[in-house]
Amino acid sequence: MAAVADAHHPWAFTFGILGNLISFMVYLAPVPTFYRIFKKKSTEGFQSVPYLVALFSATLWLYYAMLKQNAVLLITINSFGSVIETLYIAMYIVYATKASRKFTIKLLGFMNLGLFSLILVILQYAFHSEYRAPVLGWINVAISVCVFAAPLSIVAQVIRTKSVEFMPFSLSFFLTLSAVMWFAYGLFLKDICIALPNVLGFILGLLQMLLYAIYRNRKPVIVDPEDKLRAPEQMKSIVILSTVPTSEVHPVDAKPCDGNDGEEVDGKDGNKEGDGDEHEKCVVVVVDMDASGELLLKSDEPCVE
Repeated sequence: MAAVADAHHPWAFTFGILGNLISFMVYLAPVPTFYRIFKKKSTEGFQSVPYLVALFSATLWLYYAMLKQNAVLLITINSFGSVIETLYIAMYIVYATKASRKFTIKLLGFMNLGLFSLILVILQYAFHSEYRAPVLGWINVAISVCVFAAPLSIVAQVIRTKSVEFMPFSLSFFLTLSAVMWFAYGLFLKDICIALPNVLGFILGLLQMLLYAIYRNRKPVIVDPEDKLRAPEQMKSIVILSTVPTSEVHPVDAKPCDGNDGEEVDGKDGNKEGDGDEHEKCVVVVVDMDASGELLLKSDEPCVE
């Protein structure tokens, strides 16, 4: 019956199909990350919060689509999202450290079980059937707006380091494209709760691509070896879109390479090398990322002042 309802909105059906295809690919984006976790039997510096939020949002949108009764394409993508995010979380719990596992299980119980159940109970007993979908829709809008704040951390990182090394253009492009599809889907269905959050997603996606165009030819971030080792711990996560796909990024804090802030290099005799001035020497370490997401040390050269 839902498919028949969508058939009354041919453009909504078209954009919904496109949105499903794009969001399907974005949902699978973390697969290399979890393959890496599986191989290393460790979650390293990756966080579980993006996947927990993604599962929470996907289940709420799934329930909203069921209440609407005319959004079958919203049901399909969020059903897939709920399953894939559950698998991600299960694998994370298996390979996480004791502290991370404990935190993940607690947050899973609080947000994905407790809070979700509370919302369902309130909607069921505090609102008549005709008001449940609109109320849940605005709850989803509020959650999506909060979720959209997450990518601002990587935007700030790009501006601060003047490097797009940790903001892949392809991901930003597909997230923006997906936001356009779901906005059009909501627009043709005349559902503001679906369309509105994706306006913000579209704007944020354009901002990310603009920053990529500005900083794509800049030199790699210069960090010292200790920053390289701390990079996984400084990991930030992107969560974006009404269907809430996720991706990991590894921002690295840039450190100036000058005479005052550089790393001290000791000579064989234990004293600083140099020509007798007060300046400390430093080392330039260029960090790159391979296809699997590993940070690689490309060169180790002295600074030229």
